[in-house]
Amino acid sequence: MDDKGSVGKISVSSDSVSTLNSEDFVLVSRLGDETASSTNNGSDDEKTGLKVISEEGVSFKIVGNGSEQQLQRELEDVLMDPSVADTCLRSDTGMDNLGGGDRGPLATTASPVPPGSDPLSAQSPKLEMVLPVQTAQESELNERSYRADESSSDGSPGSPIPDEDSVVFSQLTYLGCASVNAPRSEVEALRMMSILRGQCQLPLDVTLSVPGVSEGTVRLLDPNVSTEIANYPIYKILFCVRGHDGTPESDCFAFTESHYNAEIFRIHVFRCQIQEAVSRILYSFATAFRRSAKKAVLSSQQPAPLTPDSDLFTFTVSLEIKEDDGKGTFSAVAKDKQSFKLRAGMDKKIVIYVQQTSNKELAIERCFGLLLSPGKNVKNSDMHLLDLESMGKSSDGKSYIITGSWNPNTPQFQPVNEETPKDKFMYMTTAVDLVITEVEEPVRFLLETRVRVCSPNDRLFWPFSKRNYTETFYLRLRQMERKERKSPASDTLYEVVSLESETEREKRKTTASPGIMASGTGNTVTSPPEDDEEEDNDEPLLSGSGDVSKECAEKILETWGDLLTKWHMNLSVRPRPLPALVRSGIPEALRGEVWQLLAGCHNNDHQVEEYRTLITKESPQDSAITRDINRTFPAHDYFKDTGGDGQDSLYKICKAYSVYDEEIGYCQGQSFLAAVLLLHMPEEQAFSVLVKIMFDYGLRDLFKQNFEDLHCKFFQLERLMQEYIPDLYNHFLNVGLEAHMYASQWFLTLFTAKFPLYMVFHIIDLLLCEGISVIFNVALALLKTSKDDLIQTDFEGALKFFRVPVPKRYRSEENAKKLMELACSIKISQKKLKKFEKEYHTLREQQEQQEAPIERYERENRRLQEANMRLEQENDDLAHELVSSKIALRKDLDNAEEKADALNKELLLTKQKLVDSEDEKRRLEEESAQLKEMCRRELDKSESEIKKNGSIIGEYKQICSQLSERLEKQQTANRGELEKIRSKVEGCEKCSSLFNKEGRVRAAVSSASAGGTEETDEEKEDLKSQLREMELELAQTKLQLVEAECKIQDLEHHLGLAINEVQAAKKTWFNRTLSSIKTVTGTQGKETA
Repeated sequence: MDDKGSVGKISVSSDSVSTLNSEDFVLVSRLGDETASSTNNGSDDEKTGLKVISEEGVSFKIVGNGSEQQLQRELEDVLMDPSVADTCLRSDTGMDNLGGGDRGPLATTASPVPPGSDPLSAQSPKLEMVLPVQTAQESELNERSYRADESSSDGSPGSPIPDEDSVVFSQLTYLGCASVNAPRSEVEALRMMSILRGQCQLPLDVTLSVPGVSEGTVRLLDPNVSTEIANYPIYKILFCVRGHDGTPESDCFAFTESHYNAEIFRIHVFRCQIQEAVSRILYSFATAFRRSAKKAVLSSQQPAPLTPDSDLFTFTVSLEIKEDDGKGTFSAVAKDKQSFKLRAGMDKKIVIYVQQTSNKELAIERCFGLLLSPGKNVKNSDMHLLDLESMGKSSDGKSYIITGSWNPNTPQFQPVNEETPKDKFMYMTTAVDLVITEVEEPVRFLLETRVRVCSPNDRLFWPFSKRNYTETFYLRLRQMERKERKSPASDTLYEVVSLESETEREKRKTTASPGIMASGTGNTVTSPPEDDEEEDNDEPLLSGSGDVSKECAEKILETWGDLLTKWHMNLSVRPRPLPALVRSGIPEALRGEVWQLLAGCHNNDHQVEEYRTLITKESPQDSAITRDINRTFPAHDYFKDTGGDGQDSLYKICKAYSVYDEEIGYCQGQSFLAAVLLLHMPEEQAFSVLVKIMFDYGLRDLFKQNFEDLHCKFFQLERLMQEYIPDLYNHFLNVGLEAHMYASQWFLTLFTAKFPLYMVFHIIDLLLCEGISVIFNVALALLKTSKDDLIQTDFEGALKFFRVPVPKRYRSEENAKKLMELACSIKISQKKLKKFEKEYHTLREQQEQQEAPIERYERENRRLQEANMRLEQENDDLAHELVSSKIALRKDLDNAEEKADALNKELLLTKQKLVDSEDEKRRLEEESAQLKEMCRRELDKSESEIKKNGSIIGEYKQICSQLSERLEKQQTANRGELEKIRSKVEGCEKCSSLFNKEGRVRAAVSSASAGGTEETDEEKEDLKSQLREMELELAQTKLQLVEAECKIQDLEHHLGLAINEVQAAKKTWFNRTLSSIKTVTGTQGKETA
């Protein structure tokens, strides 16, 4: 094979890889994060990787290296040789010359390359690693479950590899291995690849041999001597991954394998010197997981040998589709008839349940592929792999559950991501590949289902019950002899003879085809319709059967929305268009609200509170209720679990009603009606509507007076039959079939006990809108549609027909719609029903009159005795209630008397406290009066002192002002006299020579003027004496001021003593008052000073 050509064909494009892929496996491109099985986050820069899905289940991804010592340790571990004394690493410097660098790795399908024959290997680096080899016994231990010939020395490591169909790749470097916790995690694998590549110091050149068949072994060879270093059986390889483009690891690839056992996993990392060759290596890995071509040819050409039934194993495989509900969770999608209803653009999950139902239990080891493809009868190469999220046994250990994620926005799933035209559907094929321990080759279960894709904006209201698509498969195996097994010690016991589904078997029986389809061909016919079109049998239809879709046309929802808006404005009046809309059926999503409005329960807060009280009381019919709960709607998921939420709510409603309506109590059949209401509203509202139906719609009257009213209804039905269906009425008369023999449940349970839910809900719509007379319309419609069949039956056949075929006939939504349209078209006037009721009572009276008096009296006596017993029971109940009430009242009275005594004691104590408080109040008032008088006196004294001091200060100010005036006048006079003297001196020539301009005596004449100075000194002395007198007067005034301040201080001292006396007697609020007075008095005194 031309290596470069192979590389060119493969390249790194996943599209190119797909074109070269076989029909037994798929290579697809994967984007984004790893599945939930990853336990390591790893790096965040996850890019596109190449994922290989083999037919045998190995899910590999074509997506790490330590120091020299770590590499040595890990390789020793892989080789499992405890006798290793030491390992020797030696290397020479220098780089190898690739000789042009444009040649790809040598890829051959011949025998192992002998030393020196590979030109590329001859130029490899001189780096060598002396590795221990395995003994023959250890080799047998490693591969005892896979290859028998490898237990010999020929197949042991260190010897040349045996001849087998394989592809050998050179120019590879082994970077090392490491333990991993999540062997199928791309994130962890890429992380380990990066670590090992970065830490590797002495890489090891190897040659890789990849087998071309699933029974082979991947081998590591020494490129110099072509001896085997290590081997890994294909069945032990779990995962394969390559480095992302644009990263340093883009030239690396790795695979994980189960080491020793399934609890230890190792990853082995390689680097390819030519990056493009990685894709070619991965393609060879994919080819290794192809089924043996010879075996496939033989199984398709030769008829399968007949084997005893002990070799026939039956499996039940169920498919469930879950869809993102926008709340962070995935909810199961609805299934209408045999078609799944999907929404475009929503992320989905595929869940497969596999359960073995017959023969010896086979151990499912793992699932290695969950595949999906649009259409049916698709080729294996057209199937596309889904990412596995989880696999394993269910909690009860009965089923094996596989979950995979499905992104419908990828191009290959585009056909099932586009809206399907109305009234059309398309097919979808799902396949799951399982590895079964005892079976030689993988087993593929293929499921073809019908789907319908809706707009993501459509209102899809999911029903309470979700249904899976289930198919039964018959796996015929042949026990292999020991010599036929690949290893004598292998767990493999069987090989697949044929795999046939129930659909294929039925088709084969119909077409009388002798051939049996071989396993793995993937060609199955469309599965037959499920419950709605199953073959008739003698088993009656279980109550609660059938799914009711919440889908509704947008126009109808808008019409109902407008009507409800108007109705809420005036709840006392029903809108005019309401009856016509109800006859067409209320949309399932709105039934709960509309039923409550029709029944008049829109304002029922008092009944809700009453219900919460009733469920706490004991019911005398508790055992009957408990017995019936387990038989109510066993086919419905909400009620089928014993002790579940549905049964618990149903029990509480029935118990509450039995306590609420003591006259009727709980009657068999009420649980069915309560269950119907519970499917549409909470239990409190369901109880309110149940009470309304029983009382306001007259349903409880059917249970009263020994079912007298019910017999009247039977008479009315027979009279209506006589008028509308006379031939059937006459036939029933001939065979002796009376209405009460087939119509009792119709009236007592309102058709809820046996008929499909779609029909039951529509009947309740009409009953709440038009009344209980609707039962006659539905009954006549049933009898009309079944008239031809009933006329041909006898008494027993008619009863059986009413019990089994009639309910099953309306499992189809279309048939139920036609029936309800016929029922609505039948006109039955209330006047006619009243007339028939009168006839019935007239006939009853005639019968009573025709009876013998003794019989009539006995019957009347029995009736009176029953009434008497009932009244006595009521009397006993009332007496018991009265006694209980008296005891309770006596107890309450005693408690009240004890409480009254305690209150009287408290009252006496309070009165005493009041008297003490009044005495204290009087004493405080007296003290207050005394303090006020004292304060008044002190204030008067203080005011008088202040006035006196004020007058003294005023007089002092007046004296000072007078003295100032006198001083100013004297100074003015002196200045005037001085000016006169100065002018006279200047006018005298003699005197001017004695004085200068400033008035001073000149030195020359100083002695001459000594006599004149004496007169001036006398005047000065007079002025000084006057000044001393004024100073004396001022000192006297200051003395008087000091005396006044001393008196004020005495007053403050006396006031302080009085305050201390008051505080010593009792501290009261007067402290603050006196302190304020003292402060004010002191402040005013200081201001005055």
